[in-house]
Amino acid sequence: MVSLDLADEIRVLALGEGDREDGLVEVLDAVRWSGAPAPGPDEAIATVPSGPSNLVSKALALVGRRAVVALTKRIPAGAGLGGGSSDAAAVLRWAGVDDPLAAASLGADVPFCVHGGRALVRGIGEVLEPLEFEEASFVICTPPLAVATALVYQAFDELGPGGARGPNDLEAAAICVAPELAWWRALIADATGSAPVLAGSGASWFLECATARAERAAAALVAAVAAEGRRAVVEVCRAVAAY
Repeated sequence: MVSLDLADEIRVLALGEGDREDGLVEVLDAVRWSGAPAPGPDEAIATVPSGPSNLVSKALALVGRRAVVALTKRIPAGAGLGGGSSDAAAVLRWAGVDDPLAAASLGADVPFCVHGGRALVRGIGEVLEPLEFEEASFVICTPPLAVATALVYQAFDELGPGGARGPNDLEAAAICVAPELAWWRALIADATGSAPVLAGSGASWFLECATARAERAAAALVAAVAAEGRRAVVEVCRAVAAY
């Protein structure tokens, strides 16, 4: 796992015993879509809940703290980029909680997100092996698709060992759940000249390349998305060191 400079913003106001608010999470959508100005008829964009199902609310409950949280979302929801996990990890860091098992109870990505940087992650996310920082740039393309992680893992089990191909074992399973992912993979490959890799269980695709090429590839991809009358989030991101 690698931390990137694409980040949400969280502002936390701690509450005292006499305050009446109860763990309110206010979500501001600041995701930067390129291409078509409005959602198409087949788009199923994941949204971020503001109630108790939000990972920020779950993290507050885990650490036994009360707060009002303003969450500015720049990482697309349901993108396979660990946006919700990093938000929960920020709350744990604010509360001074560094227990990997407790963090893993919120999600497999959360223990890593508490520390950030670059690491090999095993188990259910609680076993971290920190690795040396490496400079890296990525082009990330998130299409307007909502891919359910639970369904992807179910499809992975059904496909069996033969379904694990390429750099990401979940890619074939994710395409079974959301076949349009294959269309986006082909579009990205045609526009940039390189085959992308699925991020997590989807829906984002990414390319790792030198910074100058990443900027050119991103510009070509934005143009290709617009030419198709579609929209996507296209970002050039860089690796960042541990917090």
